[in-house]
Amino acid sequence: MKRFLLSLATLVLLAFHGLAPAESTIDDRAALRGVKEGKGVFLIDFTEPRKTAFYLDIIRGTHAGLKRQGVKPDLVIVYIGPTVRFLTRVPDEELVIDHDASLQAIAGHVEALAALGVRQEVCNIATRAFKVDNANLLPQLSLVGDGFISLIGWQTQGYKLIPLF
Repeated sequence: MKRFLLSLATLVLLAFHGLAPAESTIDDRAALRGVKEGKGVFLIDFTEPRKTAFYLDIIRGTHAGLKRQGVKPDLVIVYIGPTVRFLTRVPDEELVIDHDASLQAIAGHVEALAALGVRQEVCNIATRAFKVDNANLLPQLSLVGDGFISLIGWQTQGYKLIPLF
Protein backbone atom coordinates (compact mmCIF):
# COMPACT_ATOMS: atom_id res chain seq x y z
CA MET A 1 0.00 0.00 0.00
CA LYS A 2 2.86 2.40 0.88
CA ARG A 3 4.51 1.68 -2.45
CA PHE A 4 1.25 2.38 -4.29
CA LEU A 5 0.76 5.73 -2.49
CA LEU A 6 4.37 6.73 -3.14
CA SER A 7 4.00 5.88 -6.82
CA LEU A 8 0.73 7.80 -7.03
CA ALA A 9 2.29 10.86 -5.33
CA THR A 10 5.23 10.73 -7.72
CA LEU A 11 2.89 10.60 -10.74
CA VAL A 12 0.88 13.55 -9.44
CA LEU A 13 4.02 15.60 -8.88
CA LEU A 14 5.31 14.77 -12.35
CA ALA A 15 1.96 15.66 -13.91
CA PHE A 16 1.87 19.10 -12.24
CA HIS A 17 5.58 19.86 -12.62
CA GLY A 18 5.04 21.37 -16.06
CA LEU A 19 2.33 23.68 -14.70
CA ALA A 20 4.64 25.53 -12.32
CA PRO A 21 5.54 29.02 -13.49
CA ALA A 22 9.02 29.32 -14.94
CA GLU A 23 11.49 30.71 -12.42
CA SER A 24 12.27 34.26 -13.39
CA THR A 25 15.72 35.74 -13.29
CA ILE A 26 16.26 37.97 -10.29
CA ASP A 27 18.48 40.86 -11.26
CA ASP A 28 18.72 44.64 -11.36
CA ARG A 29 18.12 45.01 -15.09
CA ALA A 30 15.71 47.96 -14.86
CA ALA A 31 17.95 50.01 -12.58
CA LEU A 32 21.10 49.20 -14.56
CA ARG A 33 19.66 49.90 -18.02
CA GLY A 34 22.37 51.82 -19.90
CA VAL A 35 24.74 51.85 -16.91
CA LYS A 36 28.33 50.94 -17.76
CA GLU A 37 29.98 51.86 -14.46
CA GLY A 38 28.62 51.74 -10.90
CA LYS A 39 30.20 54.52 -8.81
CA GLY A 40 29.27 54.23 -5.15
CA VAL A 41 30.69 55.52 -1.88
CA PHE A 42 29.69 53.65 1.26
CA LEU A 43 29.69 55.58 4.53
CA ILE A 44 30.19 53.08 7.36
CA ASP A 45 29.49 54.09 10.95
CA PHE A 46 28.80 51.05 13.14
CA THR A 47 29.23 50.40 16.84
CA GLU A 48 29.38 46.60 16.56
CA PRO A 49 32.09 44.49 14.89
CA ARG A 50 29.60 41.79 13.89
CA LYS A 51 27.45 44.27 11.98
CA THR A 52 30.55 45.73 10.34
CA ALA A 53 31.69 42.29 9.16
CA PHE A 54 28.18 41.53 7.87
CA TYR A 55 27.97 44.69 5.75
CA LEU A 56 31.51 44.35 4.40
CA ASP A 57 30.45 40.94 3.13
CA ILE A 58 27.35 42.54 1.57
CA ILE A 59 29.55 45.13 -0.17
CA ARG A 60 31.69 42.31 -1.61
CA GLY A 61 28.45 40.81 -2.92
CA THR A 62 27.43 44.16 -4.40
CA HIS A 63 30.75 44.36 -6.23
CA ALA A 64 30.27 40.83 -7.59
CA GLY A 65 26.63 41.56 -8.51
CA LEU A 66 27.57 44.62 -10.53
CA LYS A 67 30.24 42.65 -12.42
CA ARG A 68 27.89 39.73 -13.03
CA GLN A 69 25.38 42.14 -14.57
CA GLY A 70 27.95 43.73 -16.90
CA VAL A 71 28.58 46.91 -14.87
CA LYS A 72 32.11 47.93 -13.91
CA PRO A 73 32.15 48.47 -10.11
CA ASP A 74 33.95 51.58 -8.88
CA LEU A 75 33.44 51.55 -5.12
CA VAL A 76 34.83 53.50 -2.18
CA ILE A 77 34.27 52.88 1.52
CA VAL A 78 34.68 55.67 4.08
CA TYR A 79 34.87 54.50 7.70
CA ILE A 80 33.94 56.99 10.41
CA GLY A 81 32.91 56.95 14.06
CA PRO A 82 33.51 53.99 16.37
CA THR A 83 33.93 51.64 13.40
CA VAL A 84 37.56 52.74 13.18
CA ARG A 85 38.22 50.74 16.38
CA PHE A 86 37.65 47.51 14.39
CA LEU A 87 40.16 48.31 11.62
CA THR A 88 43.50 47.78 13.32
CA ARG A 89 46.13 45.09 13.39
CA VAL A 90 46.18 45.49 17.18
CA PRO A 91 42.60 46.01 18.44
CA ASP A 92 42.07 46.79 22.10
CA GLU A 93 41.95 43.80 24.42
CA GLU A 94 38.27 44.12 25.33
CA LEU A 95 37.27 44.00 21.66
CA VAL A 96 39.35 40.90 21.05
CA ILE A 97 37.85 39.09 24.04
CA ASP A 98 34.27 39.82 23.01
CA HIS A 99 34.51 39.96 19.20
CA ASP A 100 37.61 38.11 17.97
CA ALA A 101 35.83 36.19 15.19
CA SER A 102 34.15 39.34 13.87
CA LEU A 103 37.42 41.29 13.96
CA GLN A 104 39.13 38.55 11.97
CA ALA A 105 36.25 38.56 9.48
CA ILE A 106 36.53 42.34 9.12
CA ALA A 107 40.27 42.09 8.41
CA GLY A 108 39.59 39.40 5.80
CA HIS A 109 36.89 41.48 4.11
CA VAL A 110 39.09 44.59 4.10
CA GLU A 111 41.86 42.62 2.41
CA ALA A 112 39.50 41.00 -0.12
CA LEU A 113 37.84 44.32 -0.97
CA ALA A 114 41.24 45.94 -1.50
CA ALA A 115 42.19 43.10 -3.85
CA LEU A 116 39.02 43.88 -5.85
CA GLY A 117 40.16 47.49 -6.20
CA VAL A 118 37.77 48.99 -3.64
CA ARG A 119 39.33 52.08 -2.09
CA GLN A 120 38.87 52.17 1.70
CA GLU A 121 39.38 55.33 3.70
CA VAL A 122 39.56 55.87 7.46
CA CYS A 123 38.71 59.25 8.99
CA ASN A 124 41.59 60.70 11.02
CA ILE A 125 39.16 62.70 13.15
CA ALA A 126 37.50 59.41 14.16
CA THR A 127 40.80 57.69 14.92
CA ARG A 128 41.74 60.58 17.22
CA ALA A 129 38.32 60.63 18.89
CA PHE A 130 38.37 56.86 19.51
CA LYS A 131 42.08 56.73 20.40
CA VAL A 132 43.13 54.48 17.53
CA ASP A 133 46.83 54.52 16.65
CA ASN A 134 46.98 55.25 12.91
CA ALA A 135 50.20 53.21 12.68
CA ASN A 136 48.16 50.11 13.57
CA LEU A 137 45.49 50.50 10.87
CA LEU A 138 45.13 47.54 8.52
CA PRO A 139 47.60 48.07 5.66
CA GLN A 140 44.93 48.13 2.92
CA LEU A 141 43.34 51.29 4.37
CA SER A 142 44.03 54.92 3.44
CA LEU A 143 43.94 57.55 6.16
CA VAL A 144 42.09 60.76 5.22
CA GLY A 145 41.91 64.00 7.16
CA ASP A 146 38.13 64.19 7.45
CA GLY A 147 35.69 61.49 6.36
CA PHE A 148 32.95 64.05 5.68
CA ILE A 149 35.19 66.08 3.37
CA SER A 150 36.11 62.86 1.60
CA LEU A 151 32.41 62.06 1.13
CA ILE A 152 31.78 65.52 -0.30
CA GLY A 153 34.65 65.01 -2.73
CA TRP A 154 33.53 61.56 -3.87
CA GLN A 155 29.93 62.70 -4.32
CA THR A 156 31.07 65.75 -6.28
CA GLN A 157 32.94 63.33 -8.57
CA GLY A 158 29.69 61.48 -9.28
CA TYR A 159 29.81 58.69 -6.68
CA LYS A 160 26.42 57.85 -5.19
CA LEU A 161 26.22 57.81 -1.39
CA ILE A 162 25.19 54.60 0.38
CA PRO A 163 25.06 55.37 4.13
CA LEU A 164 25.31 52.39 6.49
CA PHE A 165 24.87 52.95 10.22
